[in-house]
Amino acid sequence: MAKVNRARSTSPPDGGWGWMIVAGCFLVTICTRAVTRCISIFFVDFQTYFSQDYAQTAWIHSIVDCVTMLCGLGFALCYSPAIAMVGKYFSRRKALAYGISMSGSGIGIFILAPVVQLLIEQFSWRGALLILGGFVLNLCVCGALMRPITLKDDQTTSEQNHVCRTETQGFQRASPSSTWTKEWVQTCLCGSLQQENNFLLMSDFIVLAISVLFMAYGCSPLFVYMVPYALSIGVSHQQAAFLMSILGVIDIIGNITFGWLTDRRCLKNYQYICYLFAIGMDGLCYLCLPMLQSLPLLVPFACTFGYFDGGYVTLIPVVTAEIVGTTSLSSALGVVYFLHAVPYLVSPPIAGWLVDTTGSYTAAFLLCGFSMIFSSVLLGFARLVKKMRKTQLQFLAKESDPKLQLWTNGSVAYSVARELDQKDGESVAIAMLGSNPA
Repeated sequence: MAKVNRARSTSPPDGGWGWMIVAGCFLVTICTRAVTRCISIFFVDFQTYFSQDYAQTAWIHSIVDCVTMLCGLGFALCYSPAIAMVGKYFSRRKALAYGISMSGSGIGIFILAPVVQLLIEQFSWRGALLILGGFVLNLCVCGALMRPITLKDDQTTSEQNHVCRTETQGFQRASPSSTWTKEWVQTCLCGSLQQENNFLLMSDFIVLAISVLFMAYGCSPLFVYMVPYALSIGVSHQQAAFLMSILGVIDIIGNITFGWLTDRRCLKNYQYICYLFAIGMDGLCYLCLPMLQSLPLLVPFACTFGYFDGGYVTLIPVVTAEIVGTTSLSSALGVVYFLHAVPYLVSPPIAGWLVDTTGSYTAAFLLCGFSMIFSSVLLGFARLVKKMRKTQLQFLAKESDPKLQLWTNGSVAYSVARELDQKDGESVAIAMLGSNPA
């Protein structure tokens, strides 16, 4: 097979072929996330055909989402790598690039929702699924656009790993049975593995991971039960599909405008706060949903929820990159999307069980709303504690020794104080020599 020539760059190009990567990721999100979310339109047909309740039917959608986020199977082989590639090609315009890329989900829902409903009416649910399967084959075209790029940080890490492997092989050839050689090999391999996955031990990333579990639990059921809920309050099938289209098109606006706004100088340093705000607003929308019993009331809900859903989805890679850095972004994003898997698997069936048990959607929607609000509050509380701790360290440093300076990561710069002490000592010595020439 021909060897792939990797483009080399010292920093993300923020343009050029990067826009083709954005276009490829845009198509990937249409073929994966949009198609997955449109499965809710099949929900009532599945219930009728298989004669199953809400909880049993919900497993169809939840298993699709879970496998996408959990395995190396199906959509997972396309979705996570495409998102990681965008992060490799963009730095200064990262939020905007992600906004355009992730807007494919909203555009896909806007277009596919009425089309899928029409396909079901014309060809039944079986024929509609076959046509969607043919459409998803366009992922092969998207994959052809993904051109690897090697950045300076990646090249440095790769060179270090190569040196480590070379030295390991040399020691193994020289003395394969030596205890010292075995210890060296183990140390080298552990060091390389630790360098690649050290973000897993970062407290900020652990908090983000926990919050993602609650956020993912809350966001998934709406796309399963939006159409059934609308039908239960007397909305027609076409109007329910129209609500999904509204949700999709506003999701697009949220993707792009949130990405563009948070790239502005006034909000660049507050992307983390914007992410929390968007998740919290979606949680509040959930709490209001049980009170909305007509189409004119559901339309504003779809607009609000869709906008902030697009907003926080755009900022997930940005916030992850802020915490772990660009070098570990691909691995960290894999972990973040992996953590979506379990909530995606269990939340729709749990919501369906609550609907079957209570005969109402209220309990299911309230649980989702509180879950998303808790996710936002948890991240906000963690950031507040970190800021307070940093302020306390700065105060203690100033009280103990005014010469001590504090770096932004909270560690005391003892080297600066040591240099100042050395200079003071030299000044005293010179003064003593000047006063006593003998």
